[in-house]
Amino acid sequence: MTTLKLYNSLTRAKEDFAPIDPTDVRMYVCGPTVYDRAHIGNARPVIIFDLLFRLLRQTYGEDAVTYVRNITDVDDKINARAAERGITIRELTEATAAGFHQDVADLGCLSPTHEPRATDYICRGADELDMIKVVERLIAGGHAYAADGHVLFDVASMPAYGKLARRSLDEMEAGARVEVASYKKGPMDFVLWKPSKEGEPAWESPWGQGRPGWHLECSAMSAALLGEVFDIHGGGIDLIFPHHENEIAQSTCCFGHDRMANVWMHNGFLQVEGEKMAKSAGNFVTIREILNDWPGDVARLAMYSAHYRQPINWTLKSLQEAERTLAGWFEAAASEADARPAPGVVEALADDLNTPKMIAEIHRLKSEGGRKALAGTLKFLGFRPEVFADWRAANAPELAISEAEIERLIDARLAARREKNFAEADRIRDEFWRRASC
Repeated sequence: MTTLKLYNSLTRAKEDFAPIDPTDVRMYVCGPTVYDRAHIGNARPVIIFDLLFRLLRQTYGEDAVTYVRNITDVDDKINARAAERGITIRELTEATAAGFHQDVADLGCLSPTHEPRATDYICRGADELDMIKVVERLIAGGHAYAADGHVLFDVASMPAYGKLARRSLDEMEAGARVEVASYKKGPMDFVLWKPSKEGEPAWESPWGQGRPGWHLECSAMSAALLGEVFDIHGGGIDLIFPHHENEIAQSTCCFGHDRMANVWMHNGFLQVEGEKMAKSAGNFVTIREILNDWPGDVARLAMYSAHYRQPINWTLKSLQEAERTLAGWFEAAASEADARPAPGVVEALADDLNTPKMIAEIHRLKSEGGRKALAGTLKFLGFRPEVFADWRAANAPELAISEAEIERLIDARLAARREKNFAEADRIRDEFWRRASC
């Protein structure tokens, strides 16, 4: 068995992966908050951890891996968006969750083993773990306190707080934007439970009608489905602090262990055409907008072009290159596939999901004429020749902008920015996206 090495954000080192129980490898990944269609940045952890799920199943057996990816369906953003659209919260979350499921299916991702919704884990049966029970245990252990209808985690009660982010409490207090509230003992104390306003979702609790804090949800759901300590916890790098730091605080103080998960994995940020994605920048792109023009397999291959821990620059050119590459692979692959992926590909992925090396290995297979091995490898990775062929036959877009024109516009925009002619740079950016989306 190839030794799997994973970079652990907690230790800042690449380590040999040793599951707690090789017959039940357990992974939790933070999923979407369902208030709007997921953007292409949200697709990165979905695609990356789907790849890890496939690798773990290949290594330990399909029935030996439990993958949990949650859905947050109670949140301030959800309440605000439902009110803005004049629909019920349930209508919003159901429609948005359905859109997310369609998006990730079209990206070719496997379904997780479990996909819990936060609202199903607030209050459960007497013998089942839920969010209210976690809060009660934290209060009983001296790690949380009730005040003014809220329950807050007492950060000062946990000396190891900040271990994941590698920051001291003083540093976090100095740099954080924290809510100033009279009922807080310390400025970094965070909400476990809060009262609901009129018209907002509310559940009965020992502290009055209210709803859970965001961080609490993942601690309760992961423990209920994977146990108090599990193997891998994943998500985007933006979740390290405060979300994952707070999850660790809640879970370790509630259950009395020194850790919540043995390995913490975080994918890097995504930019669009060299800039941070933002609606104000005119480069905000949803997964569905990409899938309207490209098959999901092309988007996945483009996402693999950079190592998952590094930033990735999402560009039209990268999609064009991925389409050509995938076409070449499918054309060279045999119709009959090997049962297992090529060893060189598995070895590349076993080295902390080294996808650039994986791509190089697939190119080598193609050049050496390993047609059955190539087919088996593509099948293992979830690439679907029939989906790609159908798209090429019927839906391949005739791009309104050539590669040469893409390069010209990018160079012109960079030149304008160097000259601090930001108005011209913005004009070129707007022209690029207008023409690229035609």
